[in-house]
Amino acid sequence: MDGVVKDGVLHRPPSIFRNWVTADGTVPAGARGYKAEAGRYHLYVSLACPWAHRTLIMRSLKGLAGMISVSVVNWLMAEDGWTFAPGEGVIPDTINSADKLRDIYVLADSHCTSRVTVPVLWDKETKTIVSNESAEIIRMFNSAFDHLGAKQGDYYPAPLRAEIDAVNARIYPGLNNGVYMAGFARKQAAYEEAAERVFATLDWLERRLSRHDYLVGDTLTEADIRTFTTLVRFDAVYYGHFKCNRRAIVDYPAVWNFTRRLYQHPDIRPTVNFLHIKRHYCMSHRWINPTGIVPIGPERDFDAPIKRLHSAS
Repeated sequence: MDGVVKDGVLHRPPSIFRNWVTADGTVPAGARGYKAEAGRYHLYVSLACPWAHRTLIMRSLKGLAGMISVSVVNWLMAEDGWTFAPGEGVIPDTINSADKLRDIYVLADSHCTSRVTVPVLWDKETKTIVSNESAEIIRMFNSAFDHLGAKQGDYYPAPLRAEIDAVNARIYPGLNNGVYMAGFARKQAAYEEAAERVFATLDWLERRLSRHDYLVGDTLTEADIRTFTTLVRFDAVYYGHFKCNRRAIVDYPAVWNFTRRLYQHPDIRPTVNFLHIKRHYCMSHRWINPTGIVPIGPERDFDAPIKRLHSAS
C-alpha cells in the first residue's frame, strides 16, 4: 500500500527525494540541481501505478526514450514490495541489477526506512535518486531536455500555469487520491466521504469537458495527463475494486470522450497496459480481494470515435 491507514483513513506521506534536473542548473530553494544530459538518467516505473504512468506519458510525449532509459517492475506488489520478478512487460534493472526496488532506495541512502514508491528518477553519474515525486518529474521532462533535442511541446506553458495548478489542486484530492481514500478506507464513514468526493469531482469534470475538449485552454496540458491516468483505470479497477461504483466513466459522456481522446493519442496509447493495471490491483491488495482473482471485464472500446459534444467557439 502506498501510504498508511490510521483511524480507518488513508494517509499518504510526502515523497522524500525532491531534487531537480534542469537545463541551466536553476533549482528550487533547498533542492540539489542536476544537469540535463542525454543518457545520464534512468526511470524506474510500474505500468500499473497512475503516478508512475504520468512520467511515462511525458517521457513519450517529449520523445525522451532515447535520452532516459527505463525499467519496469512486476505488477505484483507483495511482501517484497515492487520487484523485477520476470513477467510480461517487465523490464529488468539493467543499471544497478537490483532484484527489488527497495535495493535502489538503499543504494541512494543506506539508512533509508521510507516507503518505496514509483516512479524513481535515478542519476547514473552520482549513483543516487534524484526524485521520487511524479508531479515534479513530469515538469523536469517537460522542459529540461528541450535544448538536447526533445520533441516540441510545452505541457506547462507560462500563460496557463495558474489555471493548470488550480485544476491539479481540485483533481488530486477529489479524484487521483480520492479513489484510494475510498478503496483503502477501513470505516464506512471514511469510505462514503471519499466516494462522495470522487463523484463530485467527476460531475465537475463532466461540466467542464462538456464545454471544452481539454481541461485548460484548447490544448493538451499537464492537467489532462494527471487526470487521464486515473480515468483510464477507473472502470477497470476503481469502480469495482475500490467500490467507486455510483457511476462508471462510460456514464459520463464528456469525460468518456476525453478519456478516449487522450488514449488515442499516438504517444499516450503505448504507455497504457491493462494487464499490469488489473493484475496489480486485484492480486496485490489481498485485504480487499482475498482470492486474488482478476475479473475478465469490463470491456471498453477506447478506440470508439470521438464525438463533438459542444460547438466550436
